[in-house]
Amino acid sequence: MADSMIHCYKTGGKNIILDVNSGSVHDADELTYDLLSSLEPPFTPELSEDIYQKLSRFYTRDEITECYSEIRALIFDDLLYSSDIYAEYAARSVPSPLKAMCLLIAEDCNLRCEYCFAEGGDYGKNDRRLMSFDTAKTSIDFLVTHSYGRDNLEVDFFGGEPLLNWDVVKETVKYGREQGKLHNKNFRFTITTNGVLLDDEKIDFINSEMSNVVLSLDGRKNIHDRMRISHDGEGSYDAVIENFKKLVEKRGGKDYYIRGTFTKHNLDFSKDVLAIFNEGFTQISVEPVIASSDKSYAITEKELPAIFSEYEKLSKIIINNHRSDEPRMNFFHFSVDLWNGPCVIKRLRGCGCGNEYCAISPDGSIYPCHQFSGVEKYLMGNVHHNTFNFELKNEFASANVMTKPDCNECWAKYYCSGGCDANNYSFKGDIKTPMKLYCELQKKRLECAIAIEIEEWADRQET
Repeated sequence: MADSMIHCYKTGGKNIILDVNSGSVHDADELTYDLLSSLEPPFTPELSEDIYQKLSRFYTRDEITECYSEIRALIFDDLLYSSDIYAEYAARSVPSPLKAMCLLIAEDCNLRCEYCFAEGGDYGKNDRRLMSFDTAKTSIDFLVTHSYGRDNLEVDFFGGEPLLNWDVVKETVKYGREQGKLHNKNFRFTITTNGVLLDDEKIDFINSEMSNVVLSLDGRKNIHDRMRISHDGEGSYDAVIENFKKLVEKRGGKDYYIRGTFTKHNLDFSKDVLAIFNEGFTQISVEPVIASSDKSYAITEKELPAIFSEYEKLSKIIINNHRSDEPRMNFFHFSVDLWNGPCVIKRLRGCGCGNEYCAISPDGSIYPCHQFSGVEKYLMGNVHHNTFNFELKNEFASANVMTKPDCNECWAKYYCSGGCDANNYSFKGDIKTPMKLYCELQKKRLECAIAIEIEEWADRQET
């Protein structure tokens, strides 16, 4: 019982109880909510007189007694205050074969987005580079070699702007398909683009060969153009919006999503989600900027109440959308599967950064992920030399919620998996110390996501 945990919260007129370890969710009445909010383990057969006295203003003694009996039954069934079974799996958390790779195919960009974590595309290296086909080819070979036992592999073309190195993208896909057949591997390619250089030939190739595509768009034209600017300071909205529409229209049912960023300048970001939706895009991710507090656009604790309110507003918009005859809007940060959710390992350590996943820079250097590019401390090797630092791999393999002290007592730990290692390092200097500001944002999004799932479950029961 010592590791048992529940989380009680109210949103959208709902009293929600989450049992952290089992993942069970309860849409509670007022008495159950008030009683659970007043209780702490151990749960004796009889309630204390203090609890009766505390609740007697609102409920009769018989009502309280009956409710407590129902709560104890749920506890007995491991649906409340369930035991934590994850620790035994965390103890077996060992390095895994690679399954995914990010190719920084272009450490250069044709935009100069003010909030870019890659500092205009070159990751602060002051050396704008394009990856050669030889390096890309060697990276594919490295992935095949180090993915022993895995059949399905993922390669993401990232930058900077990958379309600046388009011929190498195409050659790499062709080579990956050939190696997949030779080694019985199935390659799943994705690409992230700002869209400026999209044309019919690129759109057709992407739609044919890429399992997913991420399109950078911040929302309303004035919001997008404030941050996502060209070398000469001009906004990029008009240059990309029709390209994105054409790509998605021709994509059919294949995966894509629009990926935007909100800052202190647009805390009414639900309007940007709606602006994207109204342009015909249904797969949407608009995420908070990651920036140090000295930046004029940075999000700080002062902005949290406004952001929380906006997330609640957005959750109501999505619930109403899902009840309408409109195309179904999917918002990335409100996606949670309460029935068939992530496996144990993913709950414990998230994306697999530095363990199952790595990034390759244009010179063949290996990093835990794209956001670590250029961080000497986390240089893991080089594909050209076929070197791989397994001590660093072990470090990332062991970075899970059980080894992150601040995460142990957090109710959201098995949903956020300890947060982003790269952000943790950037802001706290330690991959195992999460940044509290972004923890609060994550928890609010999760509360909204669970509330949406409850509403949709209730709607299904009525049909």
